[in-house]
Amino acid sequence: MKIALLYPDSDKKHEEYARWLKGDDDLEVVKLSAADSNLHEIASCDGVVLSGGIDLHPKNYENFRTDYPNAPSKFDVKRDEFEAGAFVMAQEKNLPVLGICRGMQLINCMMNGTLKQDLGEELNSTHWDDPANDKIHEVKVERNTLLYELVQSDFSEVNSAHHQAIEKLGKGLRVNCTAADGTIEGFEWADASGKPFLLCVQWHPERMYQFKLENSPLSKGIRSLFIEAMKKSGGGQ
Repeated sequence: MKIALLYPDSDKKHEEYARWLKGDDDLEVVKLSAADSNLHEIASCDGVVLSGGIDLHPKNYENFRTDYPNAPSKFDVKRDEFEAGAFVMAQEKNLPVLGICRGMQLINCMMNGTLKQDLGEELNSTHWDDPANDKIHEVKVERNTLLYELVQSDFSEVNSAHHQAIEKLGKGLRVNCTAADGTIEGFEWADASGKPFLLCVQWHPERMYQFKLENSPLSKGIRSLFIEAMKKSGGGQ
C-alpha cells in the first residue's frame, strides 16, 4: 500500500512521520509537496496524511489580521492551496484521510470552520510555549465516537505543539475529544455513512515516542486504524 504524506516543514519531520506510518509493515510513503507539484500522485495512493507545520494564511478562514501574536513572519499560501487540493482529491477518490495539527485545522477551514488565531499566554502554557519542545496534557474523549471506540477510555494523554486551535467547528464534523480547558483536540465526521474515513487530531502521534507513549492508542492505535481503513477501502488489493 502507498500513503500520500503532505510534506511538513523539514526533512527531519517528514522522516518522523514516515517512520511512524510505516511501522513494521510493507508500506510506501509518497512525499507530496507544492514544491514538487506532484498532486497527481494521489491517484496511485491508498490514503492521505495532512501533516503539521506553519500556520494557515488567515484568508483560509475569515480574513483576520496577519499580525496576530505568534504569527509566522511569512505564510506559505502555495502550501495551503496545494494541501486543500489534496484533501479535495482524496474525497473525490474516496481515500481515507488522517489530519494532524495543521492538517486538522486546514480541513476544518475547508468545511467552513474557523480558527482561534492565538490561544493566548495562559492556554499556550499548556499547549505551546516552547516551539522546540512538545507539551503533554490530558484529553477527554467523547463517547460514541470513532476515537472512543479506539481508546475505550474517557481520558488519555497526548503531546501538544500548537498556539492556534479550532474556534468554529466545520460543517458535518463532530468533536471527539477536548483538553481540560475546552480546546478542541480532535474531530471526525458527524455522520460517516457514505463518506471515506476521516480522523483529525491536534496532537502529533508520530512523535509521542518522545514521551514513551508510542504504544498509546492515540499514537499506535491511530496508525493501525488508518491502515485498516486503507485496507477496507481497497488498498493493498
